[in-house]
Amino acid sequence: MLRVVVLGAAAGGGVPQWNCGCRVCRKARTENPELQSTQASIAISADGEHWFLVNASPDLRQQLIATPQLHPKAGQLRHSPISGVILTNGEIDAVAGLLSMREGSPFTIYAHEKVLAILKSNSVFNVLAENNVRRQPIEPDQAFEPVLPGGAPSGIEILPFAVAGKGAWYLEGKVHPGGDDGTGDTLGLRIADKVSGKYFYFLAACADVTDDLKSRLAGAPLIFFDGTVWRDDELIAAGLGSKTGQAMGHIAMSGDSGAIEALSGLDIGRKVFLHINNSNPALLRDSAERQQAERAGWQIPADGTEITL
Repeated sequence: MLRVVVLGAAAGGGVPQWNCGCRVCRKARTENPELQSTQASIAISADGEHWFLVNASPDLRQQLIATPQLHPKAGQLRHSPISGVILTNGEIDAVAGLLSMREGSPFTIYAHEKVLAILKSNSVFNVLAENNVRRQPIEPDQAFEPVLPGGAPSGIEILPFAVAGKGAWYLEGKVHPGGDDGTGDTLGLRIADKVSGKYFYFLAACADVTDDLKSRLAGAPLIFFDGTVWRDDELIAAGLGSKTGQAMGHIAMSGDSGAIEALSGLDIGRKVFLHINNSNPALLRDSAERQQAERAGWQIPADGTEITL
C-alpha cells in the first residue's frame, strides 16, 4: 500500500505570500482562510511507519507540526519517521526546508548531481553533516529504492526522468556549480510500491508536455502536476512580476498548449495540481478558472490531503 500526504500545494511564497496584496492573498488572510497553503511538498510511505519527503519546502517545520504521521514516535526522546528526502530540483522552495532538519536525526538526500553540487557549493548546508545526512546521487531513467536508516529496503521504487524546465532562478547569469549541460535541473518522478505495483507520478515543475511525457503519464492512476500559473502571462497581467510562466520553467494550466489540454485524453485516473502560485485564479473556488479545471477532472488539494493507492 502506497500512502501519499500533501504537505503543501502552493508555489514559492505560499498563500498568502508575506508581501502580497493580490485578490487571492487578501481573501486568504480574511474571509477565506481555507485558501491558505504552504509551499509544495509531499510525503510518501509504503508501510505507514517510515516516510520520505519529495522536496523540502521552506515551510517544512510548519508542515511537520501539522502532520501527525510525521511526528516523533511516542515515548522516544529523539525520533523522526522521515528516512529521506528526494529532491526534484534546486529551487529555494524545494531545498530550503533541509535546514529545518539539522538537529541530528539521520536521513538520506537523494538528488541529481547538479542539485547536490548546489548544496555542496553553499556552506549553509554544511549544518547537515554528511556523516549523518548521506547525499546519494540519482540519474534520469535509472530506478532506485530509497533505504531506511540502517540500510533496510523501503519497499518503494522511484524512477527519475528529465522533464522540460530550467535551472534555479538564483543561478541565472552565474556559473552553475553542477555544470551547464542543461540536464538534471528538473526531474519528474514515477513512485511505486514494490509489493502492490501501485504507482503515481510527481512533477512539481514542467515547462512543456512532450510526446515522451504523454506516453509516460498515459493510464497512470494518479499524477501530481505543475499548476503554477493559469495563463502564461499571469504575473505580468496582474502587475505582480515581469516573467512569464515559461520564463520561470512552468507550463500554464490553460490554453491550447497548457497542461489541461495537453494531458486530456490520456486516461489518467486522478489529476492533482500542485505548486500553485498565489496569482492563480483557479485557487478561488467560485472562479470560472476553477470550474474549468474541475470540469476537466483536475483537483486542487488542501494541505494535509492523504491519498492511498
